Amino acid sequence: MKNYLLLSMALLLTMPALADKAPMPADAPKSYEAECAGCHMAYPPGLLSQKNWQNIMGGLGKHFGTDASPDAKSKTEITNWLVKHAASKYKYSALAPDNRISKSAWFIKEHDEVRAEVWKRPSVKSAANCMACHRDAATGGFNEKNLQVPAQ
Repeated sequence: MKNYLLLSMALLLTMPALADKAPMPADAPKSYEAECAGCHMAYPPGLLSQKNWQNIMGGLGKHFGTDASPDAKSKTEITNWLVKHAASKYKYSALAPDNRISKSAWFIKEHDEVRAEVWKRPSVKSAANCMACHRDAATGGFNEKNLQVPAQ
């Protein structure tokens, strides 16, 4: 019983640290950075479910208003990697509406204190621009201790 209590306490103490990390897996294919980060941050795959990533990769011809279609080899490589590393924690694994991280329940809950005008600042532009406030976002670090909301 004593060991169970110690283990439970250890898990509870580490949960906040785990909650603000969605680490970028070390085995990211070069095609992911090349194809995805050319237009936006290469999001850590753990921020969306397998189904969301499959939907996104299946609809790259109309990817949020742009044709973002890579060659077939890159598409397969990226899709397989995203699905392999997709969210497995309940917090992130629920299907996000419109396949948008910024519309997921966990994102909305985490950002509920952000005023609407902040998303419209020229230095932020939208809720999809994680790196505007989270300096370590590209590596999966979303710790509030490293948060810096731009003034403009």
